[in-house]
Amino acid sequence: MIRAFLFDFDYTLGDTTQGILTCIGYALEKLGFPPADREAARRTIGLSLPAALERLTGCAQEAAGREFSRLFMEKADEVMVASAALYPETLPLLTALKAGGSATAIVTTKARFRIEGILDKYGAGELVDVIVGSDTVSREKPDPEALNTALALMHIPAAEAIYIGDNTVDAACARSAGVAFAGVLTGTTARRELEEYPHLFIARDLGQLRRMLAV
Repeated sequence: MIRAFLFDFDYTLGDTTQGILTCIGYALEKLGFPPADREAARRTIGLSLPAALERLTGCAQEAAGREFSRLFMEKADEVMVASAALYPETLPLLTALKAGGSATAIVTTKARFRIEGILDKYGAGELVDVIVGSDTVSREKPDPEALNTALALMHIPAAEAIYIGDNTVDAACARSAGVAFAGVLTGTTARRELEEYPHLFIARDLGQLRRMLAV
């Protein structure tokens, strides 16, 4: 029995691509790196910011990762909430889950206050019980700390929860936490990549996933 539905945010509940690309471009320029290829940058969405820097530039220096993160967040304060858009199926799904008595959470590499701002923009703050972001934990996905933290806050065991995401990072996080996983194909990750991980469903989008889950 699933009592708690936990969601990734980027490319799962919503799209902040333009804001993220703007922030990546700003941070790379300030650090003296060349501009990133747009598709390569899109494929880093969902990774931690130091991991995104390493993926795009090959630079794995801890100090560079910290400065990249600082610069990214500096620009994000200006553009992220304004450029964010929820998917059409997001609010109907969250509303149905709450109406049915399910607990809901967002577990993301975005900062918690950023997600709160996006939800408030859509008047959806009351639809999500718990938000665990990069500023909530010390170890980001795929480490299970974020999922474990959300479950503890909701007082729900892993066996009664499902994590929904678009990325193999999400699938790996769910596996490590002992939580069931369902994938959506609204991001940059192919079905075959998600199928390499344990999963209940892999759906085209949240609408199809909702029908699969019968919620």
